[in-house]
Formats: sequence, structure tokens, C-alpha cells
Amino acid sequence: MAAAPESPASAFIRQLPKAELHLHLEGAIDPATLVELRRAHGDKATRAETEALYEYSDFQSFLMAFKEVSTHLRGPDDYELAAYRLMQRLKEDNVLHAEVYVAVGVCLYRKQNFDAIFEGLERGRARGARDFGVSLLWIFDATRHFGVEAAQQVFELAVRHKDRNVIGVGIGGDEVKAPPELFRGVFGYAEANGMRLTAHAGETAGPESIWGALNLHAERIGHGLTAAQDADLVEELAYRQIPVEICLTSNLRTGVCKAIAEHPAKSYFDQGVMIVLNTDDPALFKTSLSREYQIAQENFGFTDEHLRELARNSFEASFLEPEKKVELLGLFDAAAAR
Repeated sequence: MAAAPESPASAFIRQLPKAELHLHLEGAIDPATLVELRRAHGDKATRAETEALYEYSDFQSFLMAFKEVSTHLRGPDDYELAAYRLMQRLKEDNVLHAEVYVAVGVCLYRKQNFDAIFEGLERGRARGARDFGVSLLWIFDATRHFGVEAAQQVFELAVRHKDRNVIGVGIGGDEVKAPPELFRGVFGYAEANGMRLTAHAGETAGPESIWGALNLHAERIGHGLTAAQDADLVEELAYRQIPVEICLTSNLRTGVCKAIAEHPAKSYFDQGVMIVLNTDDPALFKTSLSREYQIAQENFGFTDEHLRELARNSFEASFLEPEKKVELLGLFDAAAAR
């Protein structure tokens, strides 16, 4: 089975209102924007040299590519531009709402002034909301292999900014080096302070990583690829309706899934798991959310009605306040009924 769609996304998919819940700001910076950032810093890099930064062969080299792109985000203006351009692309894809990971752990590791950076992020978000009508919330992401103390610092920043569109926290990075059990205390702190909880789990580690994330009270699971190895876990996810953030192209490009035919997305759907489709790092993976829907339809036989269900899931699984969720679901239902 081919991973990439044979044709561009259908008009139905392009026009379908969507939300995206697993999306990294840094991984959404396209080469054109990165060239602009580099030149603003006095770097005379060419487009070809910049595009070379986006090449990788496996999960570890992908992490290095992500890190390399991130190094060109230096000051608040860079983050403002990245946020604004992201919202412009979301609008083009008919994404009404997005919950966007920011690698706060990387900012702290690089000793950046995060409070200033956050002001840039919020300026970009506010401009994007005004110009494109896109709703956006931030999720502060701790890099798990930096350790528990570093994660605590990230989560404390999230709590400090929670009245300014910061809705939740998560852990990304190398889940084999840093299993979820290490983070029980810091997740407890975040939960006690009103943050919503997510975790990357079951991307490169086995189903025990997903069980561990559930034990942290994670409300959504990022990737969840290896749940398929544990029937009891799939049953648990379905019974509790824990949303699983599926990232098809990401899993193929990083090599954690060898072929689209082996991806468990359709199996999860058939077993009643609440799945949502996402791009993860759209610039690094050369994809869009509409493209992910098209891939799912062409490779798994999802009907338009199935895709409508997945799109509705994306709003249902969001961390939006109830009134805003009802408002966007109303917009979705009106558009989907046409």
C-alpha cells in the first residue's frame, strides 16, 4: 500500500472543518520561513542549504533535524513569525482550532529568555486569530530525556501562564531513555494546578509506555502506535475513550512504522478507540492535515462519513472550554451537513 495519496486531497476533505491536537510549532516552520529567519540573523544560507536541514533517515536523526531547525528560533520576533505563519497555513487547511506544542524544555536548555519568547508567541497568536480566525491554545512540552527537574521547570512556566492561552503540558523526546514513571510527581503538580495532561507514548517504546502515561493521568495519548501489541490496552483505550493522536506520515517518515499497511489506525477505529488525525511536524514531514485525511481514506478505506467522524472527534477531544467547544462543534455540524 502506498503511504502518499495518489491525488491531492478531495474537495470534501479540504472543505471539512478540522481541529489539530498534535502539532509542534518548531516542526511546522517551513524552509521558506526558516530562510527568512536565518537571513534576519545575518546568515546568508541558501534555500538549498536550508532544505538540507530537513533531511533525516530514522527517529534519532529526525530528533537531530528538529533540534537543528529549532536553533534558528532565537528571539521573540522569531517565535512571533513562526506562530503567525503556522496559523496562516492552518487557515488554508480549514483548521478552525489547534493545540500547539512549544518545546519549552529546549528553550530553557538553551538558556533563552522564555518570558520574552512567550510574549512573541502570544503576539503571533493574537495576530493570527485576528487575520485568519483560527483558535489556538499552547501546550508546554518538556523534553523527557532532559530529566525530571527540567520538566518541573517547564510545568511551572505553564502554570504561571495558564491564564494566557496555555492549556496543558506534555512530555516529548526519547521515551526509551525516560519512561513515564519518572514523571509522576511533576504531572501531579501540573494536574493539581489546573493543567490538562498529554504525553507522547508508544511511538518508540512498547505498550508499557502507554500504560505508564495513563497512570500519569494523561488525557490524550500522542501516537499510541504500540498499543496494538496489547489487546487489553486497546480495550482500555476504547472503554475510557482516551483520544489517541494518530500521525500517519510522521510514523512512516521516522521509521517507527515500516509501511502504511502495518499502521494500526484503522484497527483502532474499528475497535472503538477514539482516534484523531494530526500532522505532528508538517514541515519536516512535508504534509498537511488534509493530506493526512486523504492518506487515511486511500489506504484504509475510510468513507467520507468516517472522515467526518474523525474530524468531529478532533473537536470533541480538544481541551477547549465547554462553551467554545460547543460553538466550534456547531460550526462543524453546520458545515458538515452541507
